[in-house]
Amino acid sequence: MIRHDWTLPQVMGLFNLPFADLIFKAQSTHREHFDPNEVQVSTLLSIKTGGCPEDCAYCPQSAKFETGVEASKLMDVDAVVTEAKKAKAAGASRFCMGAAWRSPKDRDVSKVAHLIREVKALGLETCATLGMLTKPQAQALKEAGLDYYNHNLDTSEAFYSDIITTRTYQDRLDTLEHVRESGMHVCCGGIVGLGESVEDRADMLRTLTNLPQHPESVPINMLVQVEGTPLSGTKRVEPLDFVRTIAVARILMPKSFVRLSAGREEMSEEMQALCFLSGANSIFYGEKLLTTPNPQTDSDNALFERLGLKRLEPHATDAAA
Repeated sequence: MIRHDWTLPQVMGLFNLPFADLIFKAQSTHREHFDPNEVQVSTLLSIKTGGCPEDCAYCPQSAKFETGVEASKLMDVDAVVTEAKKAKAAGASRFCMGAAWRSPKDRDVSKVAHLIREVKALGLETCATLGMLTKPQAQALKEAGLDYYNHNLDTSEAFYSDIITTRTYQDRLDTLEHVRESGMHVCCGGIVGLGESVEDRADMLRTLTNLPQHPESVPINMLVQVEGTPLSGTKRVEPLDFVRTIAVARILMPKSFVRLSAGREEMSEEMQALCFLSGANSIFYGEKLLTTPNPQTDSDNALFERLGLKRLEPHATDAAA
């Protein structure tokens, strides 16, 4: 059953279920809508790195922190296409492009639109994360053929100002509305391990599930701590608490792809297996996630083989979503 009327106490009730009951409920929900042994695979490329004016406390690309990340210009078309071809050859069905902007200028959107057309021509699904968008910018990206736009909520509205002060929670919701109105699919999730409470995690997921339409893709990130950012040294999230977040996301948004996203390099194979059992059915594939490490392709292939998982074919995501 698809619901958009969850209350915070109801979501907290899911988080507080006995672990076995929660996993059973999540796996049962997952099997109603997906092949439980099929995983959608995406590759993420930073097409414009560093120099961002925002102060997101977790982000090594902020110009406000000394993290060793150098600012770069937008990659040229040939370089991006080369990386997209590599991603497709390695088994990715979706190619995601990220640029460290607070909000792109119209001329930036035109350049990215050209990249989208070139990547689409390879037969890949496309996704982009470029910061806040205006309605016309969202429409321009849609017309270029962009399939998904990523814009995460990161955390709950109550905890948000502890992490970011250079934009508001409503700014994020406004961009999501512009993306949805354009006809693109929405990719939106959050980060676990920012120092937030379980109630903050529950409230972030409640906000997502109570949107007029659930995001088609819900990335759940585990904070990758980078020296030089304010959150370096934060107490790390317990593995089973992260698994609970995956399971609750699956129950709340039954038809969405729940992505096991940043932080996988620090997860054991057993923890990742529990996440797949709890309803995660999408991953990022490749050596990097923008600027932070990701598991090597060979180790992912080996894990998939041991777990009996197979990759989702390109464009099959639309049918499920």
